[in-house]
Amino acid sequence: MVTWFFLLLFLAVAVVAGGLAARSYITGEPIGGIFLRPRAERRLSVVEQASVDNRRKLLLVRRDGVEHLIMTGGPVDLVIETGIAATATAPIPERIATKTDSDGTVTTSPVFGRQARTLGQVVNE
Repeated sequence: MVTWFFLLLFLAVAVVAGGLAARSYITGEPIGGIFLRPRAERRLSVVEQASVDNRRKLLLVRRDGVEHLIMTGGPVDLVIETGIAATATAPIPERIATKTDSDGTVTTSPVFGRQARTLGQVVNE
């Protein structure tokens, strides 16, 4: 008796799955309908990120075609620049800060010259 019940249940599931597959094939919609539809285009994305020091990061965030430069990780997150027009992706330079001396040597310097503070360290600036 139990075997016949499971056989009948299996046949019912197979008929429903076959019907959904045929409907999907005819209409061109995915089988799951609303659950498997393609997602809408994303409005928010992180275009680029760079580490300033051990704790802080610079993030270039794009929202609706406008870019914003944000520094995170310090005592307060900070919006540095907003309303930057989104442009095509430009190649990233290999070095951020370079200087050529009179003898032709190229030297690089860090963007921020001081060391990162640790928790509880007092600032004497």
